[in-house]
Amino acid sequence: MFEDEDLIRGVLSQDETWLKRFRERYEGFLFDYIIKRVEEEEDVEEILQDVFLAAIYSLPSFSGKSSLQTWLISITRHEVADFYRKRKIKKILFSHLPFLEKIADQALSPEMTMEEIEMKEKIIRCFLSLNEGYCQILRLKYIEGQKTQKIAAMLGKSAKAVESSLRRARHAFVKNWRNKKLNQETWSSFDQRELSLLAQSFGLDSSSL
Repeated sequence: MFEDEDLIRGVLSQDETWLKRFRERYEGFLFDYIIKRVEEEEDVEEILQDVFLAAIYSLPSFSGKSSLQTWLISITRHEVADFYRKRKIKKILFSHLPFLEKIADQALSPEMTMEEIEMKEKIIRCFLSLNEGYCQILRLKYIEGQKTQKIAAMLGKSAKAVESSLRRARHAFVKNWRNKKLNQETWSSFDQRELSLLAQSFGLDSSSL
């Protein structure tokens, strides 16, 4: 039976046999740990894969002050927390803005990790950086949940014209999202009424922005 020290040396050497042994030794234990905290087995498998990738990447910095199992548990705990953080952010996006699926993937990538409040604030900035018509029509459709016919009646337009405006507004929103200079504008430069409405919709206090 090999020791953890042998396992670490073998994994660090990128030897396929030792990589397999590393997974076999801890896979069952970590699976049991994750499935107690995550309902879907498919999600458990995905998290488990992320744990092993993170562990292999971080192993050169393993100090040995704790056991390898304890160290892996700390990585697993972080990955489970990250899973729920990402799920919550996706819920924030998709419940209000279902057309943002691709953007959600970008926001959740390691290069663009966002927390919940940051995500909400960026969404609000994207809305307020649109022209007044686009901001209003997207808010009515996706924040207030109004039907297209109702929006048409409210704005005195045809349903076809509203659909056309929504397409252009969605495109403009995505363009704003990708604008790296977006966060340079101060909150005071935006329409304060729209800011208040949007902040309330996302559970934020506009006076703190």
